[in-house]
Amino acid sequence: MGQIEDLRMFVTVVENGGIARAADVLGIAKSAVSRRLGQLEDRYGMKLIDRKPRHWDVTAAGQELYQRASDMVADADDLDEDFTHTGQSLSGPLSISVAREFGLSFLRPALFAFIKAHPQVDLTVDFDDRTVDLENENYDLAVRITAGELAGLECYALGTTRLGLCASPSYVERAGLPLSYTDLKHHQLLNFGSSRRARWEFRCNGKLQHVDFQPALNSNNGPFLLDAALSGEGIFRAPDFLMSKALQSGGLIQVLPECEFDPLSVQVVYRSKRRLNKRMRALAEALQQSCYVLNASI
Repeated sequence: MGQIEDLRMFVTVVENGGIARAADVLGIAKSAVSRRLGQLEDRYGMKLIDRKPRHWDVTAAGQELYQRASDMVADADDLDEDFTHTGQSLSGPLSISVAREFGLSFLRPALFAFIKAHPQVDLTVDFDDRTVDLENENYDLAVRITAGELAGLECYALGTTRLGLCASPSYVERAGLPLSYTDLKHHQLLNFGSSRRARWEFRCNGKLQHVDFQPALNSNNGPFLLDAALSGEGIFRAPDFLMSKALQSGGLIQVLPECEFDPLSVQVVYRSKRRLNKRMRALAEALQQSCYVLNASI
């Protein structure tokens, strides 16, 4: 057996939690898996799995080998698929984590179109604002919206989104329209987050300014805050992809458009050691094309 196949066997043993289940997955005898695992341990001169009666545990060395072998096996599979199936339709597993509101509000049509265009790709999409660990979690790609650099990750730029202030006509009629950023402290401000004291920083007429305030409403859910703004509960600082339809319909109006917040970068990211395979590239390009409309609206 070649080294890649031995490593594939080891990865299968770890992922299935035992030799017997790995043997079933690989379609070979349990004794063959046990023998090859012993040979792998002899080759590296270390215990990879602690095997005792009623006890089975991956050692620290085994965990390290598993992490590195997983990447090697995945790269070997990707290389084989890319060159063996040249010209054929894309197929195989593909998992992605997407920032929840951006994915549901903006990327959903692009994801549906990708599924229709590549029906043999087994796509898994998790909508989660949590920063997933691409080194240790089972995701090929993640879409992140960030103001800074993402250390240790490779980035595929999708575009830029901007923040702005908005409120409903009913709120403005009741509370008045702020004429300056200094007026904001006298208004009900809806904040994305959980801080009892919050700060919004922006440039107003070219100068860096900020306002500190106690939020009238805090939430980590953008659509909920959008609904609150539409209901007249206050002024909401929202990304353009979330408030654009409400602005176009007149459900919301812009507040202090001269106050400019720093733009946020929308990026597809992946592990620095991971090579983009055809499935990953195709999805990244499809998402990038869907963001042309977003960028054109800036």
